[in-house]
Amino acid sequence: MKKIGLLPRLIIAIILGIIFGSVLPEIGIRFFATFNGIFGQFLSFAIPLIILGFVAPGIGDLGSGAGKILAITAGIAYASTIFAGSLAFFANAAILPMFLKPGALGTNIGGGDRALAQALIKIEIPPLMGVMTALVLAFTLGIGIAVVKSTTIKKFMNEFQDIISKMITGIIIPLLPLHIMGIFANMTFAGQVASILSVFSRVFILVIILHFTVIIAQYLIAGSLAGANPFRLIKTMIPAYFTAIGTQSSAATIPVTLLQTKKNGVEEGVADFAVPLCATIHLSGSTITLVSCALAIMMLNGMDYGFGTFFGFILALGVTMVAAPGVPGGAVMASLGLLQTMLGFTETLTSLMIALYLAQDSFGTACNVTGDGAIAIIVNKLSGHKLKVPKNEEGTV
Repeated sequence: MKKIGLLPRLIIAIILGIIFGSVLPEIGIRFFATFNGIFGQFLSFAIPLIILGFVAPGIGDLGSGAGKILAITAGIAYASTIFAGSLAFFANAAILPMFLKPGALGTNIGGGDRALAQALIKIEIPPLMGVMTALVLAFTLGIGIAVVKSTTIKKFMNEFQDIISKMITGIIIPLLPLHIMGIFANMTFAGQVASILSVFSRVFILVIILHFTVIIAQYLIAGSLAGANPFRLIKTMIPAYFTAIGTQSSAATIPVTLLQTKKNGVEEGVADFAVPLCATIHLSGSTITLVSCALAIMMLNGMDYGFGTFFGFILALGVTMVAAPGVPGGAVMASLGLLQTMLGFTETLTSLMIALYLAQDSFGTACNVTGDGAIAIIVNKLSGHKLKVPKNEEGTV
């Protein structure tokens, strides 16, 4: 199974979950529920560590390169992320009610033909600290590292980040298919899976449309500023887009993103700075996916939602997910604390959120890295450089 990609594994897990939920007796489903309960507790324990491991080193690294170009690049990347999240909210709030009945699953997951099966045993794994405590501590350490130029603490936090990344890639991600299989088995047992899958497929299509909309908007702005054909610029970035679909990591796609950005005429020095930085802090595609999936789940469960609440969530996402794009699935892992504290998600809802997000993670990452190229073009212009337009106007793909 390790040789199979994460997305195929998730699809297999969902199919098996539906089959098991249809044929197994309640005692069999309770075994799944027991595993899900323990795994959910482990996730709750890991969330503050993930926030601390991602945010503190990310902010510390940003501070080490402080300067005008850093401020410009970070500001544009953050604005792009906020714009993408806001667009996703309004698009989903307008479109989802057309095919999704608010409160279709009751006030919480468990409103199907019968109740969800309960775990055989319950194990409590309390987190070391609360989510907001972890976030404030991460900010304090990150800013402190940048201000005092601490090499010892910075090295410690970077190594701690490596440990957390290994925990995600070595424990959480490999076990997620089993977790998702248990969730869908339980939802099938409770008669809820048809509603979930219906929403799942339609939200997926809407998310992809929003990704392309944001990419076009980014390059229309970049092309207008740089005096270049935006669609030629997008065409040049296509290799980066498809590479990101395969790697599911903005960081792993940096070599291709950097190459194609330079082919678009960006000065080498600007590209070498802007692309790796944006691979860490620019999350427009991931934010679209997170907002869309969260809003769909909240509608299904009859939860109150409004732009005021979601805008705060979007603003926090742009900061909390700093450095998360380096890990496949890192964005949703870093957002779990915000989903619980700001949107009121339960353990079951966060687990469902993980399933919905990871199925679209590749496309969100592809949107992120393609937008990185647009930001590099804008920074190139604001830094006083002109694009080195290739002789072949058709592009260099």
